[in-house]
Amino acid sequence: MRTLQSKIGVFEKVGECLYRYSRNGVYYARIKADGKEIKRSLETTDRALAQRKLRVFRDEQRQIDRSQGKLTLAELCDRYLKTVQHQKPKTVERKTFIVGRIKTDWPTGKLTQIGKIKPSDVDLWLSRYRFGSASRNLHISCVKELFNSAVRDHIITASPAAHLRSAKREKPIRLTPTFEQFKAIIADVRAQQFNADARDSADFLEFLGLCGLGQAEAGSLTRADVDLAAGQIITYRHKTSTGFAIPIFPQIRELLERLCEGKMHNARMFKISDAKKALTGACRRLGYPPFSQRSLRRMFIVRAIERGVDVKVIAEWQGHKDGGKLILDTYSHVNRVHSHRMAQLMTDEEPENVLALEGALA
Repeated sequence: MRTLQSKIGVFEKVGECLYRYSRNGVYYARIKADGKEIKRSLETTDRALAQRKLRVFRDEQRQIDRSQGKLTLAELCDRYLKTVQHQKPKTVERKTFIVGRIKTDWPTGKLTQIGKIKPSDVDLWLSRYRFGSASRNLHISCVKELFNSAVRDHIITASPAAHLRSAKREKPIRLTPTFEQFKAIIADVRAQQFNADARDSADFLEFLGLCGLGQAEAGSLTRADVDLAAGQIITYRHKTSTGFAIPIFPQIRELLERLCEGKMHNARMFKISDAKKALTGACRRLGYPPFSQRSLRRMFIVRAIERGVDVKVIAEWQGHKDGGKLILDTYSHVNRVHSHRMAQLMTDEEPENVLALEGALA
């Protein structure tokens, strides 16, 4: 029986391309692919399992494109960046920055051949930085995409970043104005006599807070999207690329009627699509925290929960398809207050707001 000598033990050939290490009984594969000899531990002492792993190993090696075997990490990075240029500018900027870090700070250098990169190299690269969970997850996502592209091109059979798992993100502190603060902000923006956009900015901010839509959705609304007779607004959620309808709430109707007056069918509802500067100035003058336009949407949701609106309905108004799960997770602190208030209704007396249902079973 043929053997491969080792300083410690002996590799015994027990089958085609299959060897067993005499010292610990672990099986190894030894094959030739395109004239190159490749050895790998099959990490088992069970012969039947070793034979199955050997077949998989041989199939994987047949799929590798040997012509790209000398592709370096730097070359893969450059190739990857060319494939993401169609994405949003901020996304491209972020990925370019992370890929730059890979090329500059990789433990074994940017000229390392892709086939020689180990999972521990990826771990060492990530350990170089001290960042929060959000930034870490962005780095993990990018490096996974990078090596997955090499897998798809048959340069390697498995990604060295496949073992990485996203970190659990800390719950951020979300600044949310009260309804009284919101009204004061709108009044302050309208009062800026020397600002030519004061009225337009106030209308835009008021719409965000009273309708609960985001900046992108509000900025893209046209007169055709607002049906005053039917009492609904058709909008498009840019984040999920889905359309949905919301009712015209009593608190927003007066503003919408004024905005719709005299507008053509395809005219935009608002002359501006960003009132950040006006909002920042109002918060500074009033001594409020630096609320963002997104804060006004959160105020709408918090107020709806506090006023007893069903969470599933609020989710539909936001264009969510999860039945309210995201809102329940995000606004759990508000739900506790609302839950306590609802609990006061569960008495042995008949509350004033309960209507008897005809034919109801006792």
